[in-house]
Amino acid sequence: MPSGRFFQSNSGPKVNQMTQLDGTDAAAPLLTYNEAVDWINGLIPFGIRPGLERIESLMSMLGNPHQRLKFIHVAGTNGKGSTCAFLTSVLLQAGYDVGTFTSPYITKFTNRFQYNGEDIPEEILLKLSNRLRPLVMEMASTPLGSPTMFEVSTALALLYYAEECYPDVVVWETGLGGRMDVTNIVAPVVSVITNIGMDHTDVLGDTIEQIAWEKAGIIKPGVPVVTCATQPEAVKVIQEKAQQSQSTLYLAGDQFSYHRMDSNESGQSFHFTGPFRDLDVRISMQGSHQCDNAAAALMVLELLRQYMAFMLDDNDIALGLKNAFWAGRFEKVVDEPRIVLDGAHNPEGAESLAKSIMEVYPHNKLILMMGMLANKHHEAYLQHILPLVDTLILTEPDFRRKMDAAELLQIVERVRPAIAKQELEIIVEPEWAKALDLLKSRTEAEDLGVVSGTLYLIADVRAALLHQTDSEKGW
Repeated sequence: MPSGRFFQSNSGPKVNQMTQLDGTDAAAPLLTYNEAVDWINGLIPFGIRPGLERIESLMSMLGNPHQRLKFIHVAGTNGKGSTCAFLTSVLLQAGYDVGTFTSPYITKFTNRFQYNGEDIPEEILLKLSNRLRPLVMEMASTPLGSPTMFEVSTALALLYYAEECYPDVVVWETGLGGRMDVTNIVAPVVSVITNIGMDHTDVLGDTIEQIAWEKAGIIKPGVPVVTCATQPEAVKVIQEKAQQSQSTLYLAGDQFSYHRMDSNESGQSFHFTGPFRDLDVRISMQGSHQCDNAAAALMVLELLRQYMAFMLDDNDIALGLKNAFWAGRFEKVVDEPRIVLDGAHNPEGAESLAKSIMEVYPHNKLILMMGMLANKHHEAYLQHILPLVDTLILTEPDFRRKMDAAELLQIVERVRPAIAKQELEIIVEPEWAKALDLLKSRTEAEDLGVVSGTLYLIADVRAALLHQTDSEKGW
């Protein structure tokens, strides 16, 4: 599989060792949490630069703290965060100390670095930022260039877990892709590939096979891998990579499987059949796709129990799976009117969302508010969701890579004749807060309001609906 698309130039904004991008003195220590977050987010202009050279250099400067930790590495197109939530919840229920590194965050920057379900303390984030900052400035003056925001965040997470809180295991989510993702510096005890879909095609490739090859890059020699991928071309790529790595593959529908037994507004249950035993479990997260994620997590837990001496009682597994929660994923946040938030932003996510809406929430009319980023497969997304919609409210996320609502309207108008209801009403309101007011006013008692699209929109809407005053903005 060609890998040329990732051999990008390391050139980027050049930073004087004593000056930040905003021109302020970079030698002075950061004094507050907000200053630390601003410094890390200030690295965003360096962009997404796949490759491990900078994180490897940073870790070498710090004594390779990642080598002292156990990781469960989770990649995939959709469902990574939910799978991490299932794993974290069960391991915590069983009495283990658990680190959880995820992105993007929904409420606050500290969300991405959790220990035992709690965010990193602001004072610890400030301390670690001040430790990393001179190293980042030093690297910025070398041919490697400055580390990116995500590289510094990853380095901070590794320092936090290795030197501050010492978890028994770290649930470790990839940022983008797998093979050249900065999180791939770790050597996990289990690798997980939730599924494969068309997302980030500008970076990962524009075929299922290419994307699967990038995701399969997290597979390490001799480390077991669990996947719920279904497309034959994706499965073939993952199987080949596992075979090359002499890694045992646990494939959904082959080494393990499940079938759903019931579903309602309080949750759903399924029967799991694995290589070691069968289990009946119940989860509170909605949507059939969450059964995929829970089944993958359960297969990982079975491997930990069977081969790695993890003590996982059946009751702890059952309670952990049932209590798992992941914000912004088919989450009902308001009852009157009924409003559901879902961060579906690609075709596979839209397909799951449409199926879940019909299954879980009977309704009279569906009012959908959506906002997207540029460079996504929005036509394919609309193919799945638009046939259900009675009123469509197009808006814009408060984010630098947003798609203009007017541009999104053009895509809707292209696909509308073939798939939409004749009486479909379309409203364009670029300001997301005003769009949310429209959604609330248009959603009557028997209707369902849904907010979908990029998680940057979901984060703002969720904070507004739940009156969260400490909500932050970022990646």
